[in-house]
Amino acid sequence: MAIHPQDRLSGDADPFKGDPNFMASLARGLEVIQAFTPQRRLLSISQISQKTGIPRAAVRRCLYTLGKLGFVYAEDGKNYQLRPRILSLGHAYLASTPLARAAQPVLKQLSEMLNESCSIATLDGDDILYIARASSSRIMTIDLDIGSRLPAWSTSMGRVLLSYLPEEQLNALLGRITMIRYTPQTVDSVAKLREELKRVRQQGYALNDQELEMGLRSIAVPLMNPQGGVEAALNVGVHAGQVSAEELRTRVLPELQNAARELALLLD
Repeated sequence: MAIHPQDRLSGDADPFKGDPNFMASLARGLEVIQAFTPQRRLLSISQISQKTGIPRAAVRRCLYTLGKLGFVYAEDGKNYQLRPRILSLGHAYLASTPLARAAQPVLKQLSEMLNESCSIATLDGDDILYIARASSSRIMTIDLDIGSRLPAWSTSMGRVLLSYLPEEQLNALLGRITMIRYTPQTVDSVAKLREELKRVRQQGYALNDQELEMGLRSIAVPLMNPQGGVEAALNVGVHAGQVSAEELRTRVLPELQNAARELALLLD
């Protein structure tokens, strides 16, 4: 059972309460680590407690332990941030995943050919997780890199991945997400999102036209394994003022699909 950010590991809301094999202290430590984001690099004990629902005393112990192990530090003694050693936690996954290891040359070639930023992401809970990226320029106000996360429902890669989920799993996800109106063009209801996901599945790609951020367009396709399942998604992001939605379909989509077929060979 995966832990979603909205789940709390304290009190009656603990989904694992009563499981003798479940290590609550380890789970809390991981929740504390995941509280840090590109937008909130510095967090106090109180802020982490409020964000995770973990009592302040438990957060303090988690941070003390993580600090002793070299994963976090607080220069002023109050506001904590992650240390570079935290990257070692994700290195094992990236190093053991053929797609993440071998995709970079293909992404780099695609990025140079199109002169645009390209990424690969997988579905992790309700988010997409970036596992490979080649950037020609920064096109979002936040800086995306390997390990970055974004809400799946509001991104082109996320919608590709969601469109292939079994109905029961998709229903559960759509039942718990909070839809934020990021821009005037953001899909603003679950019903509309369902219709969009059906369209994505039928046409084989997702086009996000300034729904996550004004000025950003992106188009994504699935990376299929030999069994017909979707392992990840591949996308290209562009400046909306420079590349139209029609150009994304006519010029970028064929190259994206070619790259997806090449990368799919890694999934044998």
